[in-house]
Amino acid sequence: MRRPPSLMALRSFESAARLQSFARAAAELHLTPSAISHQFGALEAWLDCALFARGSRRVVLMDAGRRLLEAMTPALIG
Repeated sequence: MRRPPSLMALRSFESAARLQSFARAAAELHLTPSAISHQFGALEAWLDCALFARGSRRVVLMDAGRRLLEAMTPALIG
C-alpha cells in the first residue's frame, strides 16, 4: 500500500495554487523553492498526473489541480 501524500505537500500545493507562484508559496511557508518543487514532484507522482502548467514567472492550475483544490478547500477552511 502506498503512503498518502504528506500534509506539507498538500499545504504547499494549496499555497502555490492560491498564489500562482512556487516562489511566493515557498516564502509564505518559509521553505526554499527547491523544497516546494520536491513536494510537488512527490504529490504529482503519487497522483500520477500534472497539477500545474509551469511558466517562467507563474504557474497555472491544470484541470487535475483545479479538481484537487476544490476537493481539499472545504477541509482547509473548516
